[in-house]
Parts: sequence; C-alpha cells; structure tokens
Amino acid sequence: MPIFEALRLALQTIRAQKLKSGFSLLGVFIGVASLIGAWSIANGVNRYMTEKFAQTLYGVNTFQLRRQPMFVPNVPDSVWRSWRRRPRIRFSDAEAITEGLTVPVITAWQSSDNVTVSFANKEARDIDLTAASERYFDIKNLRIAVGRAFTGQENRSGVPVAVLGDAVAQRLFVDRPPLGRNVRIGGVPYRVVGVVEKQGSLMGFPLDRFVVVPALSPAQNLVNPPGILDAFLVKARSDPEMREAMSQAEGIMRSRRHLRPQQDDNFVLDTSEGIQRFWAGISRILMIVMPGIVIVSLVIGGIVIMNIMLMAVAERTREIGLRKSLGARRRDVLRQFLAESTAIAAVGAAFGIVAGIGLTLLINAISPLPASVSPTSVILGVVMGAGVGVVAGVYPATRAARLDPIAALRQE
Repeated sequence: MPIFEALRLALQTIRAQKLKSGFSLLGVFIGVASLIGAWSIANGVNRYMTEKFAQTLYGVNTFQLRRQPMFVPNVPDSVWRSWRRRPRIRFSDAEAITEGLTVPVITAWQSSDNVTVSFANKEARDIDLTAASERYFDIKNLRIAVGRAFTGQENRSGVPVAVLGDAVAQRLFVDRPPLGRNVRIGGVPYRVVGVVEKQGSLMGFPLDRFVVVPALSPAQNLVNPPGILDAFLVKARSDPEMREAMSQAEGIMRSRRHLRPQQDDNFVLDTSEGIQRFWAGISRILMIVMPGIVIVSLVIGGIVIMNIMLMAVAERTREIGLRKSLGARRRDVLRQFLAESTAIAAVGAAFGIVAGIGLTLLINAISPLPASVSPTSVILGVVMGAGVGVVAGVYPATRAARLDPIAALRQE
C-alpha cells in the first residue's frame, strides 16, 4: 500500500471517529502547545530582562561606582554587613574619576530617597527623589515631553528646579500645565521646568513616580549626608570603551583609598551583568523544567494513542483478516496502522501549534513581555508530535500485522 493511500485512509478514520480521535490527540495537543507557549514566554522574558530591565536600571554601556551592588538577589548576612562597613562614595571620588578618565565618556552623580512632593493642597507620597547632575537624563535615556531638563549651571549653582515624572505631574496638576509652578520638597519650593515622557512599568513596578532635581540643590540633604553620593554613573560609547573606563576608574579608586595589591576593592563597579547572570541562572532552571513538562504531556499522549490504536486493532480484527485474505501483506497492515497513529499525533501537533501561537500573541498583547514564536519551537513541535505517533503506533501496528487471517476472520 502506498504511503499516501495509507495516510488518506488514516484521515478518513479520524473523520469517521471524531470523539475517539479527539481524545487520542489531546495529550499531543497539550504537549506541543505547552512547548511553543513556554518557549515563547522564555524568549520574551530573556529579551525583557536584557533589553528592558537591565537597560532601564543601568543604561547601555554604563557602569556605576557604588559602595555595594544595586541589585542583590540573595547574599549572606556577613557579606551584607561587610558592604555596609565600606566607605561611602564622595563628591571628591566622582570628581577625581572624571578628571582621570582618558576614555570619552559622559558622567552623572546620583542620590535617591523616597519623599512626599506637594502642590497646593495635593500630595504625591512615596515618590523617588533623585538628586543628580545634568547628564543623568542622557545616561538614563529620559526624554523630556514638556519643558526642559535643568542645565549644568543650574546644577552647579544648586538652583531649586525640578523635572517631574509623568505620574507625579498627573497626580499634582491633573489638567493644569505644570511648567513654572512650584512644588514643595522637604519644605523647599522647587520650580518645575520639565516633565519626562511616560515610561510605563517594569515587571509591574511603575517607572513614572519620580522627581529629578540638581545634585547640589537643597534636596541633597534629604537623600544623603553632605558630600555623599549613592552612585557615580559613567556611560561610554561602546562596550570595549566602557571596559577600559572601568579599569581606569578602578585604578583611581584603589589609589585614592590606598589599597594594597592583595587587598580587595572596598567599592563596586556595577553593571547590568549582575542582573543578567542572575536571570541566566533562573533561565537555566526553566530550560530544565520546561522540557520535563512537555515530555510528560507527550508521554501521556503517546500512551493514550497506543491504547486507542490497540482498541482499534481489536475492533477491526475481521477487517484485517479480510484484507490479508485478499492479498494484503504484513507491511501493508503495519503501514496503515502506523499512518493512523502518526496522523492522529500530527493533527494534535497542528492544533497545538495553532494554540501555542495564539497563546503567544495573547501574552504579547496583554503583558509587557515581547513574546514571539520561535520557528525552532514550531519545527520541534511537529517533529515531536509525529515522533510520538510513530513510537506509540509501533506496537499496535505490529500486533495487527501479525494477526493470522483465518483466526481474524473467525473473530466475533
């Protein structure tokens, strides 16, 4: 029997026994849909963590001089206490690095704390107040929607001006224009000179609840002791230049702090690599767990198909005997039943692919994850679906092919 004829008969059998075939392909359907959906989600989260999360927190080709890492997933208490005993980053450290770097970079000071910002009788609570220098907006890629950022002269003079995040502007001013109005921060009036474009959210956390003021304005006393920074930000034009700037900054800081060659740094040059390493560990776990779930679904699907095909062999024993008595060979019967089991699995895989693509599009539409269907996952879904059909059909097809035609014809 030609293979195409076997497939045609297999599809006719599936159409004739819709309910039984539906239960048969359910396991494969779930397995393939899970494979494509999970693969797409994993790709989306990977892209989100590398392109959005890390770049939003740190910036592209950017490192930060800090007393301790900004992102600390889980460290022993002893390590945490040793970090807290380190010297703080000072204005003079930032000035020394700025003067000492030979690589073309842009730099910014940053200190932050949560405060209440008020205007008239309205308040915005738990707002991230950032005291920064003027290049902070360039390093963080913050675009001004209304007005302007403060200037270097305003920062050096400590002028009390403020740039608001979109959520703060909406909370305090609603439909009124915020430019030129004074908001109060720590009891000091700050003139609003700009509003940053809406940033949205990051992993569910809002990104627009902030106010940026000059680092040398009166607000510096709200975020840190005099002369102290949370971080000194350095942005280079490329990754190699960033690495070179980091090496030079490390040398400058070690010299300023009189560290001997055998002594560890008592500061950190922080980049997005820490977050990416943390996520890579989680991603490896997901890549181990995800195939297990898919394999379990496919094994269950294969067992169901095998049982259904064994029932089909029992129900069609007389038909098999009749065909063999009319000249059908063992391989013809074997091919027909293998074609049926493979067709059932392939149809289940096809529906699973459609469901997986639909799930991916839904996730892409309702969540911030840039989920996308991987062609590799589709090909793998087809191969695994068809493979389950072949493996599950071998035993029933072999039993059917070995039936004695005389005994089969006598079967009731």
